[in-house]
Amino acid sequence: MPVSSRVSHFSKDQPLFTHVVENRPLSTPESEKDTRHFVITLAGSGLTYQAGDSLGVVPTNREAEVDELIERLQTTGGEAIRLPRGTETLPLREALQRRLALAGPTRRTLEVLLNRTTVPAERSRIESLLSPGTDELLERYLEERHFVDLLADFPGVRLAPQEFVDLLRRLTPRLYSIASSPRLHPDEVHLTISVVRYTANERERHGVCSTYLADRVALGETPVMVFPVESHFRLPEDPARDVIMIGPGTGIAPFRAFLQERAATVASGRNWLFFGEQRRAHDFLYENELEAWRASGHLARLDLAFSRDQEERIYVQHRMRESAAELWRWLAAGACLYVCGDAKRMAKDVEAALHQIVSAQGGLSPEAAADFVKQLKKDKRYQRDVY
Repeated sequence: MPVSSRVSHFSKDQPLFTHVVENRPLSTPESEKDTRHFVITLAGSGLTYQAGDSLGVVPTNREAEVDELIERLQTTGGEAIRLPRGTETLPLREALQRRLALAGPTRRTLEVLLNRTTVPAERSRIESLLSPGTDELLERYLEERHFVDLLADFPGVRLAPQEFVDLLRRLTPRLYSIASSPRLHPDEVHLTISVVRYTANERERHGVCSTYLADRVALGETPVMVFPVESHFRLPEDPARDVIMIGPGTGIAPFRAFLQERAATVASGRNWLFFGEQRRAHDFLYENELEAWRASGHLARLDLAFSRDQEERIYVQHRMRESAAELWRWLAAGACLYVCGDAKRMAKDVEAALHQIVSAQGGLSPEAAADFVKQLKKDKRYQRDVY
């Protein structure tokens, strides 16, 4: 049965209410990361998607943080408030738990608190943070704090529930690259998510959506709201084209979908995957699947970069350079190149390596190599899904 080429009618404003039916670890307990595989059921919903699409997940905030906010505001949580930039009215507790972002205070937040504290020492401290020439100090201070931290730092602040809510932004859905092909899993969406947990300002922090799915959603019981997001990230229309995929960490998600799709459609083009993580023994995501695809020949090449398995850090861009001649041959023959993952460092390092490889292996000047890469992008033979 052909898969629909159209994303279904579900959207951010009209999400699907469904359930998580699987939540299993992909990393071992010894790993420094907690990376998990989630399966969300679509059975009977009519929701459709394509390999390369993303799934929006609407999270809720942690109850413990909501409780502390209400306590520090010295309210009951039952007060009626109006959501920022809207007319909808609902109880404060519900707004804090489901509709408002509890992180990301700004300079304006401190400016409001300055006029709402009854304690001179607190006013003095806030004024020092806002004084000229302290931008770097202020930025560092705010980066390490959620709104609850500010109320803890300045207990003399008195804010009415609506005044506090007016300082907050709306809680936004999180988008995750889909890790499955609808040809193999028409009634499911698979996600690959690293659960965010860290410490800042002597407090444990929890990624809003990752810990929502990992810790607060009971399998098959807790309703979750999701919606598909159509992507530009698409396999080539010609199944005979070769495909090069670069996806370290959870960036492997869309490439698992691509590989499933290429297997289901019996695409004749070759597949080459670059994957990297910290340690092979603990962080080799989807190891059995990838090794099975390599053994069967579905993965013509699987290049691995486990950065902390040796003294010198090795990343996917290093593996690209090691295979520069072959990489150039694939590109020169018409292969499509895809990159998924961290935009700040990995994607930039991969692009720099690509320019060097094109220049050196193609015998091109840096300017001509840059033009070649630009043409790859224009022809949709170089696509990125970065975040």
